[in-house]
Amino acid sequence: MDTRWQDPKAVSSMLDDWETWAIVGLSGNPDRTAFRIAELLQRRGKRIVPIHPDAPTVLGEQGYPTLADVPFPIDVVDVFRQSEAAGEFADQAVEVGAKGVWFQLGAIDEAAFQRTTAKGVAMVMDTCPAIEWSARESA
Repeated sequence: MDTRWQDPKAVSSMLDDWETWAIVGLSGNPDRTAFRIAELLQRRGKRIVPIHPDAPTVLGEQGYPTLADVPFPIDVVDVFRQSEAAGEFADQAVEVGAKGVWFQLGAIDEAAFQRTTAKGVAMVMDTCPAIEWSARESA
């Protein structure tokens, strides 16, 4: 594991300070990990924004087909896509002015990490907010 991908300062900023999380790949399927993490984020006081081609309303929040369609600022773009498809969403996050990008457990794109952080946008890869909050609370 490359620890640059899980910089404690980036993790803390996203979990503690930034409120609006766009969740790429979030649908209304409660059996999907993205849905369970969206519920957790809401319980932790975060506003979730579903990003899905079908633009469903999920957990009471209006969805949008793309990040560019969201009509308000996004703090964190949380990407539930495989590594091969995740990088384009990091680029889109930078384009829309997000403060941070979070690739979920198993998603690693070193080139996207380099591009994103070079633009001054915080990025975390290969972990999950649930894991990070759990680790803090058990420490």
